[in-house]
Formats: sequence, C-alpha cells, structure tokens
Amino acid sequence: MDKVAALVADILAFIAMDPEQSREEGGGNSIDTQFDALALRLFTHQYTANPAYRTFCQRRGATLRSVQRWSDIPAVPIDAFKAMELRCEPPRPDERVFMTSGTTRGGEMRGRHFHPQLDVYDLSMARNFQRRFMRGAGPMPMGILFPDEHLMPNSSLAHYLALAKDVFGSPVSRHFVGTHGMHVVSLCSALEAAERTGTPYALLGASYSFVHLMDALHQKGRRFQLPPGSRVLDTGGYKGQSREVPPDEFYAGLTYTLGVPRELCINMYGMTELSTQFYDDGNAVVPSVKSGPHWIRSRLVDPATGRDVPAGERGILVHCDLANYNSVTTILTEDVGEWAEGGFLLLGRAEGAQAKGCSLAVQDFMRAAGK
Repeated sequence: MDKVAALVADILAFIAMDPEQSREEGGGNSIDTQFDALALRLFTHQYTANPAYRTFCQRRGATLRSVQRWSDIPAVPIDAFKAMELRCEPPRPDERVFMTSGTTRGGEMRGRHFHPQLDVYDLSMARNFQRRFMRGAGPMPMGILFPDEHLMPNSSLAHYLALAKDVFGSPVSRHFVGTHGMHVVSLCSALEAAERTGTPYALLGASYSFVHLMDALHQKGRRFQLPPGSRVLDTGGYKGQSREVPPDEFYAGLTYTLGVPRELCINMYGMTELSTQFYDDGNAVVPSVKSGPHWIRSRLVDPATGRDVPAGERGILVHCDLANYNSVTTILTEDVGEWAEGGFLLLGRAEGAQAKGCSLAVQDFMRAAGK
C-alpha cells in the first residue's frame, strides 16, 4: 500500500469510528489528538504535492516544521477553487468533478473540486447524515426536490441527495424535479399516500425548491399533515432561484404547509469545496446552531490576517475538513459566523471590511500561485 492509499485508509477509519465509544473506552489517543495527527499528515501530503499551495504556505510563514496542529494550517480562500486546479493526484478519466454554480466579474468562473474516488466523500456524508438527519429512523420514503445526477453530474448537492435517497430511502423514494421543473401533482400523490398510511415521509432539497413547493400548494389550496416522524431537509439558500424568505417565515411556512414541526425542519450547511456537511438540530429557534462531526473543525478569523478573532466577536469561518484529502483541508469561506453553545451561528456573507479582507486573501493566494 502506497502512502496516499494508507492515508486515505486512515481517514476512512477515523470517519467510521464512534467518538463517544472511544471516549468511554478511554483508549490511547484522544479524538483531538488523532484529528491533529491526521491533519498534519494531510498537510504534509498537500504541501508536498501542490507547488502553488506550498508557495502560499511559505508566504504565510507555514512550513512542515512550523505547523504543529490543525489550527496552524493556512486557510486557502474559497475563490481559489475558481482560479486554479487545487489537486494532489493527477487527472484521471474516472474522477468526479463537482463544480460550483457561482460567477465572478470576469465571466463564468466555476469552482472545481476533484475527487479521484468518492469513498471518503460518501462515507463522510452517510455517517453524518445518519446521525443528524435520520436520528435512528430506519429507511423511509423520500421525496427529492432537486434534479438527479444524470441531469446535474457536476453538482455535489445532486450527488449528496442521490446518496441520501439510495442509502436511507425506501424503494418508493424518488426525485420530483426534472427537466420541466417540479412534478407537483406526483408529489402531492406521494404525500397523500403518506398521510393515508401513516408512514413518516422525508422531503429533501434546495431551500428555493421548498419556496416553489409552498407557493404551488398555496395556489392549489392544499395543505398536508404528514405523519409523526416526518422530516424536512433544506440547504443552499435561494441563489436567485426564488423569492427570498426570512428564516422564521420559511420554517413556519413548512410547518403550516406540510405539518412537519420546526424541530424536524433541518438545515444543512455545506459547499462544493468541502467534503463534509454541517447540520442544525431543527429550526424551532432561528438562527439555528450549526455543528459538524468529529472529522471537521472550524475557526473564526480576521480574513486579512488569518488570526482568530477575540472571544465574543464575529469572524469569517474557516473549516478544516479531513475528508478533503485531494485538494486542501483548510478553507477560508466568505461566511460570517459567531460562536454559540454547541457550535456556531451562520450570519450571512462577508461585507465591508470583512469582504475586503477575503479579497486580499484571494489576491495573496493568486500571487503565490503565479497567477
């Protein structure tokens, strides 16, 4: 087994472990110690295999000798994924490429995340989804309010939702969005069947898809009271695809229209550039607290300096994701966050000085990459 294969095997083993059981057994290294060790091995691999990343780290004063723990790893600005190929392994015909939907002023510039294999991504998604969304429930019928992978082969969300349906959905699960939009009549039939049989039902999709669904049901004068145990997962915001709906109104609307309590209306926070997702524990109160599994860590930083902000202040979120083995583990987002008990609050996109700091970080990375 070569070094990369051994590293991937150890990442898979770390993701698969039960951190609570490990703590109870009191075995060897703590979860934090194991996370640090894997993060440093990944840093060594990515520093060695990606010259542009290595130059960027050196400009930040970070070397294999000076980086001692995960929080020392320089964070790559998220827009760097739009400007260059951040990869360690060479291209291969069977790799999956997930692409962002964003644009920049210079024209269409889509960020790309290269996955030589999806073993790590898929295990990361499934382990986290099982605990945070399924919450011990068995397979249930699922309605997916998003196109399938055949229509959107470069969408990480399309893959995520297809994986949810295939692994955790019952055989009647299906997509209700296709080339001609949302199949509202078919979806209503599925929801009626769930009501009639008392079978819990799960609806998953982009936030804007739920706005379209609520509007369509309102026009038809339809409401549902889905059985206890039914749940909703929304993600991705509105992206100009629907009207903007304030969080309180959005989740109240889901409860009113579908009969799913806000405690089981769960929001997922993820991005193409990561291989791990964050979840809340429902949206009875908004903004909700987001948190991730044991293989991802977050910081709040001043984007201009990369340093942690003082306690109690808002900052830009940095995520260190061990599942990002082929690109870079540590990413500077453009999302404003604030620490809260059990995780962080997501407070929108960077503006003003914070946005300028993110732009300066991108410029610094591009200079290091020779772009």
